[in-house]
Amino acid sequence: MEKTFSIIKPNSVLDNNMGNIIARFEKEGLRIAAAKLTTLSKEKAEGFYIEHKERPFFGELVSFMTSAPVLLLCLEGENAVDKNREIMGATNPADAAEGTIRKLYAKSVGENSVHGSDSQAAAEREINYFFEASEVMERWN
Repeated sequence: MEKTFSIIKPNSVLDNNMGNIIARFEKEGLRIAAAKLTTLSKEKAEGFYIEHKERPFFGELVSFMTSAPVLLLCLEGENAVDKNREIMGATNPADAAEGTIRKLYAKSVGENSVHGSDSQAAAEREINYFFEASEVMERWN
């Protein structure tokens, strides 16, 4: 079983769409191996998005991600990274396929409802950034 990382972003938390998004992940065969509802500190958000530090949207991104609670998720399933990316849809909700999370719940490119790892290496790094090994459940069946 492969693991991937997802963040249900502030706009989806505030709009009460966490349950809808989790239900979609589970319907598509992804299992929650760890979850944490938290408000990111500025330092934690900056560290997570460090690769975007020189881009013009970095400050706005950090501000948005620290504006309200987020739900951090470690998801597990067959081809979890690719499956999660398919479920999320394109980064720009205007380009996202019908029925995808971003098409359904995003407000804009910046407030696009969810983050998902783009590779297995990124998933491992991102899971380790937010979760201790003891917080991530191993598959029990």
